[in-house]
Amino acid sequence: MLRNVVLLFAAIGVAQAHDAITTKITWSKEVSRLVFKRCAMCHGETASIPLMTYDQARPWAKAIKEEMLERRMPPWEAVKGFGDFKDDRGLTQEELEIVSDWVEGGAPEGNPKFVPAVPKAVDWMDPAVPKGTSDIVISADKKLDSAARVVAVRPKDLKPGVTVQVVAVRPDGSLEPILWIYQYKPDFKRTYYYRTPLSLPAGTKFKMSPSDAGTIDAFSKNAVTAHR
Repeated sequence: MLRNVVLLFAAIGVAQAHDAITTKITWSKEVSRLVFKRCAMCHGETASIPLMTYDQARPWAKAIKEEMLERRMPPWEAVKGFGDFKDDRGLTQEELEIVSDWVEGGAPEGNPKFVPAVPKAVDWMDPAVPKGTSDIVISADKKLDSAARVVAVRPKDLKPGVTVQVVAVRPDGSLEPILWIYQYKPDFKRTYYYRTPLSLPAGTKFKMSPSDAGTIDAFSKNAVTAHR
């Protein structure tokens, strides 16, 4: 068994050594900066899978690409562009293309002198629930009895693995994106703060798809009531 493992890693090394380089994107310039910015919280030097150097990241290049393209990593979960949130950790299309081009182009290292300083270890922390807010538990067809100024939302009782979309329908028929979670993982549960609070008048209804996905919390800066 050990001999097979050794041979496997040897084969990986040989394959990497003979990868044709067809891209100008390198670890030293573009990719290291992206990884340090987006991945350091979970993949620092002391992590089980550190990705802070080229030698650490290169064997995982194809896996990094796959996890990012599938938006499993970094673990933000909120679908990008559906709601405007602070501290959005979701990768931009440009960042996805950088990683994809790097991997498909042979994952070159480039000149190590261009690699920026490795970021200091920072524990991942979920922003605290905002003070002075009231809690609206949103489920399918929830309706506001009074106006709300929603500053943040957070999964409350969602089914693990569910993909769920929540919108608010104002009395005039206009729609407001609330939250779209992709393949919910309870371990990555977090509070999503809007860049600008959402003003929702009395009579606003919440629509959830699928309707049996569970519930989310919405935090409002003014007292509100809601009913089914």
